[in-house]
Amino acid sequence: MSRLLTIDTIYHEPTVGTFARGREILDRFPEARRIEVPSHWNIPELHGNAGSVEDWVRIKRSTLVLGVKKGLTSRPNGRSAHFIAPSSSNGCAMACAYCYVPRRKGYANPITLFVNTEAVGRAIQRHAAAQGPLPAPDQIDDRVWVYDIGENGDLSVDALACDSVRDLVGLFRAIPNAKASFATKFVNRDLLAYAPEGKTRIRFSLMPERIARVVDVRTSPMPERIAAIDAFVAAGYEVHVNFSPVILYEGWEEDWRALFRALDAGIGPAARAQLKAEIIFLTHNAALHAVNLRWHPKAEALLWRPDIQETKRSEGGMENLRYRTGWKGRWLTRFKALLAEELPDCTVRYAF
Repeated sequence: MSRLLTIDTIYHEPTVGTFARGREILDRFPEARRIEVPSHWNIPELHGNAGSVEDWVRIKRSTLVLGVKKGLTSRPNGRSAHFIAPSSSNGCAMACAYCYVPRRKGYANPITLFVNTEAVGRAIQRHAAAQGPLPAPDQIDDRVWVYDIGENGDLSVDALACDSVRDLVGLFRAIPNAKASFATKFVNRDLLAYAPEGKTRIRFSLMPERIARVVDVRTSPMPERIAAIDAFVAAGYEVHVNFSPVILYEGWEEDWRALFRALDAGIGPAARAQLKAEIIFLTHNAALHAVNLRWHPKAEALLWRPDIQETKRSEGGMENLRYRTGWKGRWLTRFKALLAEELPDCTVRYAF
């Protein structure tokens, strides 16, 4: 088991033991204390844990939540993917300072694994069958519909705890008109044995290493992520990169230039030939800023820049801080120009 997970406490809904996946996970952590809860969202010990920021890493490392996924709808996306698939999990064992995912479980937000993954898979199959073939190539994919299967977590880490990710990769291998996609900041080489046969797109998130050491807490180092790309391509994955988040500070351009050069030097011809990228500029919010000041103020010196940020309501109704509109456009243009200079064959699929 990775250093990321040393599970000693499992909160679980009453029926998880009636599912094969639930029994699999419980058996994988036989020594863990088990605490039954009415709902994977309704856990008083975790809710509101902004007051226990000193325990965040411990909670993420040692706590697992098991539940039954209720909503099985695939919803339109149109950015990174065509659809967001019903999730097999939410939460994460990593602790990136800018993470937007923390919700009703509190800011520590440990991994919740859903045990009814067969129902999730059937729902995805039905939805894909109803779509028919992709009408025409687009910026998301040339041939098939793309389903993001990891919107609210990191599936490379989930795979340390159960076989849901292996099952999802196998599911999409058998769906003729669709592929899976998920972003990751963790190199889990167990995934190399999953035989995706080109039907799963893994997107390694990359940023300058010296900044990642401050804000990408508990993730795989940047050189390790880059070094894994060739192996994942050889194993049958489509491998793209997310330049995410792009954080603006004095000297950001030269740091990104160095990263582009490290990426160029670190991958072979096969990876380079299929490489595409997403560019995602930082989104932050005042509530997370206030909490981060209590456990990681050094990160906030990079993330909280009201002098160049503005408030904007997200599609989910949250008040977020983003780089000011006119300036962001100019910075994005400069970022793309740098990328074109250093990695001219790397197509930008999506920029936000």
